[in-house]
Amino acid sequence: MNENMLAYAHGQAIPHIINSAFVPTFGMIGGTGSTISLIIATFLFGRNKASKDIAKLATAPGIFNINEPVIFGYPIVFNIPMMIPFVLLPAFGIIIAYFATVIGFMSKCVVYIPWTTPPLLSAYLATAGDWRAVIVQLIIIVGGAFFYLPFMKISERINQL
Repeated sequence: MNENMLAYAHGQAIPHIINSAFVPTFGMIGGTGSTISLIIATFLFGRNKASKDIAKLATAPGIFNINEPVIFGYPIVFNIPMMIPFVLLPAFGIIIAYFATVIGFMSKCVVYIPWTTPPLLSAYLATAGDWRAVIVQLIIIVGGAFFYLPFMKISERINQL
């Protein structure tokens, strides 16, 4: 990250794609497991009242990447169907953002931002104002909601038994 910041400050080519700002910005959107996508999926497609209540409570902290209300309230802990997207979605987000950077669609991360910076704003700030990074992050969030969807449905079905 320091090498990227130094190169950016001197107008040189940015050397690294993956750094300490890239991973949280594109891999842990809404906290570990990219749970902001689960909150969105619950609001749009959830049928279980308890899940919707947890999503309502988790929205404000989730915007600032604090996801303990989702992890323990949904629950993701000890919930095998929910563990699959919780582990895989951050990897998919990083891969998508990595390739978007490699092909030149978005800039490399050159600004170290606080971990509590909300989604979309975090992508914009981490890339020093590249609006295309916001689009990439939005694609990851929306795609993540659809990725969480079948696992959320399984979890809701199990909780109704």
